[in-house]
Amino acid sequence: MALQLVALSFVLVLVSLLAAEGQKEPDPTVQGAPRETATCRRPQWGSRLQLAPDQDNYKENEEVMLSCPEGFQPSFTHIKCVREVQSISYGKPEYREVWHGRDSGGGWVRIRSNVACVATCRRPQWDWRLWLAPDQDNYKENEEVMLSCPKGFQPSFTRVKCVREVQSTSFGTHVYREVWDGKLSGGGWVRIQSYVACVATCRRPQWGSRLQLAPDQDNYKENEEVMLSCPEGFQPSFTHIKCVREVQSISYGKPEYREVWHGRDSGGGWVRIRSNVACVEVLQVVPGTLEVSSTSIKLNWTCRLPDACQNMQATCRAMPSSPPCEAEEVKGEEMLHGQEGTFTCPPLQPFTDYSVTISLPLGTILFSWLVRTEGTVPDKPEELWLDPSTGSLRWKALPSCQGEIIGYQLNITTRSTQDGAFLETERLRLSSSVTEHPLPEYGPGSSYAVTMQGLTAAGAGAASLWEFQSNSSHTPHPLDISCRSVRDISPSQGTAVLLLHPIAHPNEAAREHQLIVAATHNGTGVEGACVGEPQPFNASQQPGAYMAAVLNLTTSTDFVLGDGTRGQGYHNAALRLGSDYTALLRLVHRSQQVEKFTCVCYSFSVVAGQPPGSWRGTVIGVVVLLAIFLLSAGILWLVLSRKRKSLPSKAKEDN
Repeated sequence: MALQLVALSFVLVLVSLLAAEGQKEPDPTVQGAPRETATCRRPQWGSRLQLAPDQDNYKENEEVMLSCPEGFQPSFTHIKCVREVQSISYGKPEYREVWHGRDSGGGWVRIRSNVACVATCRRPQWDWRLWLAPDQDNYKENEEVMLSCPKGFQPSFTRVKCVREVQSTSFGTHVYREVWDGKLSGGGWVRIQSYVACVATCRRPQWGSRLQLAPDQDNYKENEEVMLSCPEGFQPSFTHIKCVREVQSISYGKPEYREVWHGRDSGGGWVRIRSNVACVEVLQVVPGTLEVSSTSIKLNWTCRLPDACQNMQATCRAMPSSPPCEAEEVKGEEMLHGQEGTFTCPPLQPFTDYSVTISLPLGTILFSWLVRTEGTVPDKPEELWLDPSTGSLRWKALPSCQGEIIGYQLNITTRSTQDGAFLETERLRLSSSVTEHPLPEYGPGSSYAVTMQGLTAAGAGAASLWEFQSNSSHTPHPLDISCRSVRDISPSQGTAVLLLHPIAHPNEAAREHQLIVAATHNGTGVEGACVGEPQPFNASQQPGAYMAAVLNLTTSTDFVLGDGTRGQGYHNAALRLGSDYTALLRLVHRSQQVEKFTCVCYSFSVVAGQPPGSWRGTVIGVVVLLAIFLLSAGILWLVLSRKRKSLPSKAKEDN
């Protein structure tokens, strides 16, 4: 009995434990366990917003529809509530309500701000061929809508938007009306005052990349006037065009159109354009006719569009320059007439930049050319001086006004006060950057004559002459040339004997000497013959400076000038009766930048009646006369001495 009571008590306790376990909250992790349904409270977004179903609470993921009074539209038309875990507290999740809205693509996005009733406009009832994007029955205020049309047509506006304006006020409430604005090609918005329709259009003509169209669009309406222009110096064959759609054929009872462009001619009428419109060079300078000299610019021109070449003006202008090469202002202007002609700028300055322009009255430039006149030889140098402390010449560099200075030609002629027959000329080619040069063998007893010329690509300019003496502080003067005399002149044979000495300096090896003959006694002619290039002897002409001999002198020697011998490049021609001659023994040294001519001159004349060896005969005659004089004096002395001896004897006899 007791055992039965114990068993009954165990069963009752087990039943009570099972009942208590059944009243606990089910474990959500256990599949199949019952769960309480989650809900969200009604969103508090706005009084005008209407929800369907209209409830205070909504189940999780329950779809709710939103609507607004007429003339308004919610930003979302379908919403649903989702409960998201916000945090974990004491091992239990805490949830928050989040509303999602369906976007235009059908997807669900989180709603991050209040949903409100936004003012809307109904779809505009314009041309049935118009396509609206997005394609809706209602559009929000200020929502931009794109318009398009079938191929071959274009809407008068490609972008529109709705604006709600207050039309009137009734019982303190505004009454609105819908107004549509259209976007202009420049980006501004204007009120659409009329019906928007699909208008027949033409595609932008593909005539050339340089052609500029205004307005600049991909499509143009039928009969819309378009202006054409080109870069400066070019002009289109038509300045105004418009598109016309012509019926090309009939297909299944419907006309098929083609685009045809018309252009306005010079008379103002419209003509059909049958070829591509291109940018044509209005004025063309004839190739090969551009002539530029140091003082002028000349060109030949041709107008390819006569209507566009009215009242053309050609000008020459000097470009800005800097001292000391300042360009003078040139007033070169000329009106051009006809279809072709020649334009010449007035006298210009050498080596100067000028702008040559041909333009139309409104400033349209048809031709522009920047050109520099050719250079000429430079002006002569004006400033050169001797630095006595160094014996160097110094000068002021020439400016590149007549042409780019590429160098200097410097000739230095040295004469000796001890030997008037000696002449040495150094001819140098110096760089344009050089402004000083030492005098050769500068020292007492020398006289220098210096000539200097500037050099440009056009040649050497005028020469300036300066003279210096190394041992004198007063104004220098050139030393006279006193050539050595010549003995044994034979007019009948046309010869003369010259006593020649080597010119080579002690430290230099003997070099080839040249004997040059010039029919002159003039000092300037002698200097010219020393540095000049002798020509071959020509017996039929008045002889100039010619090469008589080429000698390898090592010691002094007598040389017979005029014996008629010939050699490679020289001719020792017979001397002419009645001529004055200067013979030059010359030594030449040439290097890349320097030419040095050292000369010793001999001067003589071939005179008729002059006996051969006249100098020797004169000497012999003087000696003979002196001997006769001495002999006569001796005889007279002898006679007088005898006479004195005879006088005492005679006196004795008389006594």
